[in-house]
Amino acid sequence: MRPPYTFVPRRARSAGSSRHALVTVSVLAALAVASCSKPEPPEITFAPYAKNYQTKMDLAQVEYRYPIPPAELAKITPDYLATLDEEQIDQIYARLTAGPIPDGAFEGRILLPRGSSGKFRLSELVGGFGGTVLHLKGLVIEEIGEVLWRGKVFFRNEGVLRNRIEDLSLLKKLGLVKGEPKKMTYAGKETWLLFPAKLYCGQSLLDARRESIIIDYLFTDEIPGYQENPDFLAGRRGLKVRDEIRMIRPGFYLGRAYLDRGFALNFTLYDKATDEKARADFVATGKVQEDCWPGTQKRAVFAAAKP
Repeated sequence: MRPPYTFVPRRARSAGSSRHALVTVSVLAALAVASCSKPEPPEITFAPYAKNYQTKMDLAQVEYRYPIPPAELAKITPDYLATLDEEQIDQIYARLTAGPIPDGAFEGRILLPRGSSGKFRLSELVGGFGGTVLHLKGLVIEEIGEVLWRGKVFFRNEGVLRNRIEDLSLLKKLGLVKGEPKKMTYAGKETWLLFPAKLYCGQSLLDARRESIIIDYLFTDEIPGYQENPDFLAGRRGLKVRDEIRMIRPGFYLGRAYLDRGFALNFTLYDKATDEKARADFVATGKVQEDCWPGTQKRAVFAAAKP
């Protein structure tokens, strides 16, 4: 029932209105500040280590002593990962499982860990690749991430993946593109689908206790739609690229890229729609579909960290 109306004199009503307006403005200002603030970082414990490799804890022990609850995995962002050094990123990766093999388009980001400028040249990294080095002279990681690569498109049922490239100018400048590659429309933009790869479960080159989702470019020339230039660059006559990914949470994956089995860089893949749809259930249960072998070590996602 509506309370009885009480008459308020004009002066009192005006003062009250002013106070109400002031409170409203204060609340709105607080909300504005909160909306602009950075997301809450996850509370993740890392095993202690020093520079020497001998000081680094076995990955099975890292997972046993310092499991990551789903609620903390839900807080991880690419920006947070970029504040970590490579050992910390490796420790997170080792505490993940592969999860479901993705399907559809994912936004990609190259992840340079703390202490890495990314200014090393690919020609130095792949110095043993003969003629390929001549094509890559002067190419740096930033150019790949900011100019070329925008993410990956998974064709789960076909066991195939292709990379989203939105600007071919750099590759054309290097003489690595002939003809006009096939395009697709994604998020209202036309993008090229290049560098196809085979998609399957396989052994991680970092952590062999369980499988990762493998993105294998070695026999890229056997995949329908292969275009010699520039697709050869990732294959067995080029850089021999091999990626592997594991799931942080549904819709969000952490990846590692190798060139001829030599570690090159980390990257993330993100699908906002899947993340928003599945996050609450994942936080509540910690359960996901596992398409790859999760290993024999039980993943204690809700256990407390052990000293």
